[in-house]
Amino acid sequence: MEKTLTVALIVVGFMLIVTVMMQPSKQQDALSALSGGAGDLFAERKSRGFEAVMRRATSVLGALWFIIGFALMYISAH
Repeated sequence: MEKTLTVALIVVGFMLIVTVMMQPSKQQDALSALSGGAGDLFAERKSRGFEAVMRRATSVLGALWFIIGFALMYISAH
């Protein structure tokens, strides 16, 4: 059981890295943060399409990674 969870943790971790790297660039947001960006203060747009899918996939994979990690901790302690 422990070996299966370890392999699952590694696979989910790799998939999490891939999904984070595939997310669209937020370079404009970073530039406006450095320059003040007061004009964009209330211009929060809801993510759509590919960006929404990648954000949701990253959230799900991150939560799954933590759950598997806690399960491994529990199993190794008992």
